[in-house]
Amino acid sequence: MVCTGERVTNSNTAAIAVKANHIYKAFGRRPQEIVKMLKAGKSRAEISSLGVAAVIDASFEVKKGEIFVVMGLSGSGKSTLIRMLNGLWDATSGTVTVGDTDITDVSAADLREVRRKSVSMVFQHFALLPHRTVIDNVAYGLEIQGMGKEERLAKAQTVIDLVGLAGWADNMPSELSGGMQQRVGLGRALAADTDVLLMDEAFSALDPLIRREMQEQLIELQAALSKTIIFITHDLNEAMFLGDRIAVMRDGRIVQIGTPEEILTDPANDYVAQFVQDVDRARVLTAASVMEPVRAVVTTTGGPRAALRIMRDFQTSVAFVLHRDGSFVGVVRDRDVLGLVKAGETDLLKIILGDAVSVRPDTPLVDLVEPSVESALSIAVVDDKRRLLGVIPRVTLLAAIGNVSTQTGSLPVIEPRSTISMSDIADTLRDTALEGSEL
Repeated sequence: MVCTGERVTNSNTAAIAVKANHIYKAFGRRPQEIVKMLKAGKSRAEISSLGVAAVIDASFEVKKGEIFVVMGLSGSGKSTLIRMLNGLWDATSGTVTVGDTDITDVSAADLREVRRKSVSMVFQHFALLPHRTVIDNVAYGLEIQGMGKEERLAKAQTVIDLVGLAGWADNMPSELSGGMQQRVGLGRALAADTDVLLMDEAFSALDPLIRREMQEQLIELQAALSKTIIFITHDLNEAMFLGDRIAVMRDGRIVQIGTPEEILTDPANDYVAQFVQDVDRARVLTAASVMEPVRAVVTTTGGPRAALRIMRDFQTSVAFVLHRDGSFVGVVRDRDVLGLVKAGETDLLKIILGDAVSVRPDTPLVDLVEPSVESALSIAVVDDKRRLLGVIPRVTLLAAIGNVSTQTGSLPVIEPRSTISMSDIADTLRDTALEGSEL
């Protein structure tokens, strides 16, 4: 049995789509003085009499084809930050680069060109034109770009079908549900065919079920279209589900940037740790993040006697069997191996267990629960060539989901119980004149 994760991410990790370099945004009568004081070490509270420091010394790079999530509570500065990424608000200090263009140092005309061709935005409250049909809303950006009516309507119809609104092109926004209206907003941004898509709390106004559908569709669209998406949210589970990487903000500062797994398993400080303590770990952590080294391993050419020796040395009742090329074959039990030895048989393939489960490293833990319950064997983690990377005992899976360390002694690591004693194995090895020989 093989389980695989469904999430597909873009493999392009070299090119940078958006870069923020030490950007600040201060509101007040003397914003430059606020920034100067912050750079001198003053806190946000200490400059409050002069104004508000919304974003403080934020630096990050967003790679092409990635979903980069900015997460934080209300007032953390995340919405201010995204508005600086398309020039809606000027940075008080620092630079923002979109592609090859520094948008903090361009003319108003050039900035409009960047917004038309490089960056589009999806808002929380849809921002649809109520007097225009669905197709005219989706085509609006193309109309602004000067595209002819026939061409823009044809392109808009393609996008409407892509976002799941086939058959609704001629309806008015008031005739659509909230989820459908947000699909129109997403379609309008996609129709503009910009490289970068900014989404500010885009799904937070939707009902939970519709919100999940939109999240799943966004991942599917990103995988198909390879857009660069910067997504703002205050919802941790949404951030963990969507993000290839996440930036956590607090009081205007970015306090940690990392993958969902890195943030969940290695929080930078107590604030992040407290923030992630209630996350659904089973949907974030993957097989690779919890797997353990393989102990008892034997090749098919090693034979049953080698398998018995290895199981005796590692005090375990099962061994993982590999082909000579390192690919995973399956699992054998001690009692079955012992039977082969006593019968004078040498072919381990005769006793390979058929219920051994193998999964890919990126498989979410939530997808491992059912196969783990159905099989008493540890789950094997294999790569795309079926090379064995590690194993996940059931107790390790449960501990990871429950956020319990297996190193504290609170949960012992238990292998399947042996049906024969280690002395039986030693006796068999001795009887077959293999005690002390090389394997």
